[in-house]
Amino acid sequence: MESIALTPDMLKVFALLLAAILVFVFEWLRVDVVGILIMILLPLTGVLSAEEATMGLSSNAVVSILAVMIIGAGLNRTGVMDVLAQKIIRVAGKSEKRIMVVVSATVSFISSFMQNIGAAALFLPAVSKISQQLRIPLSRLLMPMGFSAIIGGCLTLVGSSPLIMLNDLMGSWWANNQQALGGATFKPLGLFSVTPVGLVLLAGALIYFILLGKLVLPAAKATRGSKGISQDKLREIYEPELDRAALKVPPGFTPRTLEELQTGPRFHVTIVAIFKPSGENDLIPGGASLVEPEDIVVIIASEEHIRGMATALGWDITELEDEFIQEFSSSGYGIVQGIVPPGSELVDHTMEELDFRDRYKVHVLAVYRGNNIISEGMNELRLQAGDAMLLMGPWKKLAKIRKNLDLVFTEELQEEETVPEKAVPALLCLAVALALAMIFHVKLSIALFTGAIGMVLFQVISIDDAYKSIDWMTIFLLGGLIPLGSAFEKTGAAQYMAAKIVGATGEFSTVTLLLIVGVLTSFFSLVASNVGATVLMVPLSMNLALQAGINPVLAGLTVGIAASNTFILPTHQVNALIMRPGGYKTVDYVKAGTGMTMLYLALMTATLCLFYR
Repeated sequence: MESIALTPDMLKVFALLLAAILVFVFEWLRVDVVGILIMILLPLTGVLSAEEATMGLSSNAVVSILAVMIIGAGLNRTGVMDVLAQKIIRVAGKSEKRIMVVVSATVSFISSFMQNIGAAALFLPAVSKISQQLRIPLSRLLMPMGFSAIIGGCLTLVGSSPLIMLNDLMGSWWANNQQALGGATFKPLGLFSVTPVGLVLLAGALIYFILLGKLVLPAAKATRGSKGISQDKLREIYEPELDRAALKVPPGFTPRTLEELQTGPRFHVTIVAIFKPSGENDLIPGGASLVEPEDIVVIIASEEHIRGMATALGWDITELEDEFIQEFSSSGYGIVQGIVPPGSELVDHTMEELDFRDRYKVHVLAVYRGNNIISEGMNELRLQAGDAMLLMGPWKKLAKIRKNLDLVFTEELQEEETVPEKAVPALLCLAVALALAMIFHVKLSIALFTGAIGMVLFQVISIDDAYKSIDWMTIFLLGGLIPLGSAFEKTGAAQYMAAKIVGATGEFSTVTLLLIVGVLTSFFSLVASNVGATVLMVPLSMNLALQAGINPVLAGLTVGIAASNTFILPTHQVNALIMRPGGYKTVDYVKAGTGMTMLYLALMTATLCLFYR
């Protein structure tokens, strides 16, 4: 191979790459700040022009992600994601591992015929819903889903950019080396030529997370876009004192109102819903709400008080988890904490005096005062300045309280209401976007933005809410990583490293060649881009194969598949997308991705040697 000299620009790129990796691993700065610094330093060091350094923000990948975030927010607003989440729960049950497998396999299949970032982004809201409903840490689901979305690109020859361009790159190399090949004709790979390898890789990834998920996946709390205290923190504060249960009313019960039953004063419980056999459910029951035989009454209280009420009334504790969660989730309910500030009109008043539940249709589940949680005698409790009230009700009712009462909420309210009547227009916008990309071959960013603006025009989501749905941290992280990858290729740094590593190896077998090609391609895809790595490594690997008497097509196919082996750092678009929602740190990718990377290389090499020699 022709010798390549080390240049000053290469040294600058290596220094920037090393600095970025160190900052990622040790978390000296937030990842989006690192992305912005890279965009600034590349032109200041003279490695790239200012236009080249900022091109990442307008790249097809970043613009596509931005559009998918808006589409996902629109689908979420209509309740479509609630329905999808419930379908997955019905299929997989409540088992964390089964849900992980169903979600990951589904996303991987979708990723086989559309870009993996689009598949992952579209499923992100549904997985978030499942996490909330079943109280499974989102970090336990998102990384397997993200890794499977990346692997899904290897299920067909149109699943990822490297595989899409593979036949053209190999055909071009073949044409230029006809004499060395003895005039042999190049036979392009078919659509499903890569499928056996993809299926083995997907199965390996799922087994990896089933067996080692508890060890390699963090139980991290998601980083939400809203300000203030998180839902996870509220659970941490209140769950030791409060539990949720469903009690079934026996057939022989005499119908009575809640006022007649006096459930609050007698049993110190909060009744948050009454589910009727007729389906006419009462989600904000008041004193006049009637309890009848066969009803299921959902209560929140301490375990002791729940059992005390069930014993005293002769009601049975039953399961209502799925129905309860689905009903409240689809009805736009939430739980928030409000602080009573000094001088508030609420001070020295009781819930009964304020007529709180009947007036605002919101439950007061507990009051946090000092270091104590008070959940008994809520109606007679006189509020004090500094009391924290745990409130449950529709977001629109909670917003009304914020406007009318002196309460300081510890998090932003999700005031938007669900608009199920807009589900059909929302799904139509999604279908149009996918059809434009997959059938009419419109550029992905334009196709997805067509769907996103359709959401706005059909009034599924307002333009202001569309802007709010964008996670700018992810956008700026990718905006900085893309030009760094471009600089790695433009300066010749990638080719220099490849030449040095290959030059250091002697004669090698088929397995050795595939491993060397796989490792090099994986590294360049990780720190630069999978497209750039493919363009660089296809001719290099095919030349090496030709010299070693190995099928050059096998070497080229190895490059196309290895270009998806990008799990160790959050540099891949999918990994960057799930990093913030999953609450991941760079070390989490290193921990889970190292084993996945080695497994990927081993399975890829073994399968290629078995099926393609």
